[in-house]
Amino acid sequence: MKNGEITINGHTLGECTKSILPVRDALEVVNGKWKLPIIISLMFGNKRFSQIAREVPGITDKMLSKELRDLECNELVKRTVYDSIPVVVEYSLTEYGHSLKVVIEVLREWGLKHRERIMEKV
Repeated sequence: MKNGEITINGHTLGECTKSILPVRDALEVVNGKWKLPIIISLMFGNKRFSQIAREVPGITDKMLSKELRDLECNELVKRTVYDSIPVVVEYSLTEYGHSLKVVIEVLREWGLKHRERIMEKV
């Protein structure tokens, strides 16, 4: 016991909780089926709504609109409206959104290894 806390394998319950909370917070921001694919699409450049819809198969316009708003609220995506005829709206990753690149690359690598591991058993 450290300071009255229960210790398991040399770690306190408080240390475990301190590790879980930020991961849970991060997952809250990028949760769901669509947010990471939208972010990945935008990592390849600025896009109009219809371009994102084409690159993220299966997403409905209603869901794409909702997810883009959520990503914008979390400062990961920027929506730019150009004063032209017709009006052009473009979406881009913010600098903060680009900070997810490392996370996505690690997830991609893990996903490839996992797929390979599971397919070996089939």
